[in-house]
Amino acid sequence: MLFDIEKSRNMWDLIGKISVAFIVTRFTWSLLKGIYGSFLASALGLNLNLKKTGEWAVVTGATDGIGKAYAFELARKGLKVVLISRTPFKLQNVAAEINTKYGVDTKIIDVDFTRDDIYERIEKDLKNLDIGVLVNNVGMSYDYPEYLNQIVDGEKMCDRLINCNIKSLTRMTQIVLPGMEERKRGLVINISSLSSIIPAPLLAVYGATKAYIESLTESLGVEYASKNITFQCIMPGFVVSNMSKIRRPTLMAPTATAFVRSSLKTTGVEKRSAGYFMHKLQIYGIEFLKMHLPGSVLVSMVFGQLKALRSKALKRKEREAKAE
Repeated sequence: MLFDIEKSRNMWDLIGKISVAFIVTRFTWSLLKGIYGSFLASALGLNLNLKKTGEWAVVTGATDGIGKAYAFELARKGLKVVLISRTPFKLQNVAAEINTKYGVDTKIIDVDFTRDDIYERIEKDLKNLDIGVLVNNVGMSYDYPEYLNQIVDGEKMCDRLINCNIKSLTRMTQIVLPGMEERKRGLVINISSLSSIIPAPLLAVYGATKAYIESLTESLGVEYASKNITFQCIMPGFVVSNMSKIRRPTLMAPTATAFVRSSLKTTGVEKRSAGYFMHKLQIYGIEFLKMHLPGSVLVSMVFGQLKALRSKALKRKEREAKAE
């Protein structure tokens, strides 16, 4: 009897050691891939040569934050840039800055991606351009975390959000792909979010749109690999931007320029990347917790944080209403 107990205990000890070894190995491998993608591949010249993809880059949501930083960085690397966003004077200002700083040609298209009647014009304006890079960056979120049926003007807001986050990316990709396929070269960078890897209660529609981006990018990457067209999904955490409302950079929330320069080092190396090393650590942490905590625990933690943000936003709205 004692022998059986001892044998059983030894077996469970062995299982425990194997499990720990597996976890450590998986984490170490993920960490090494992150270091390779962010630092070594670029130093060794193994990331994608953007100038060989084509003459023009197209960037949506190009006047603020990550989109603007992509436009500048691609121009810095010698590509001509098509800037697509909603506000004409912002587009004109960004185009003038790029031309002054880097001396490359620019083209602007002022459209509102929350609408769905804009793509005939975009397709016409992009016709005959040698487009090598498409950055599907444009996106929007909720004004503040909220229950689906309590969103102010919820039906209209959700339609706008889906048009901006899902339809824009899908239609823009359909517009540029035929040319890339014909030339047998191209790069499509789709900007998703850390929100794509875990349910986001109170930001449910936003989180779902970002999960769509990750899934679509992976599938298209397989479909077009034989055509020499690279698809990459970037999943940023917080960066300094109008959307995040973060004004000063920190280790975990870099400037948009720092984020984009880091993410472009992973292009051609990582198909799915947080882009910035500290955001990669966040993904590793989330995925580690997903493996070792019941799913409901992690989602409850996110839900609690978003409920607290919702409460603050509602109190602020109440104060503003009283002040009026």
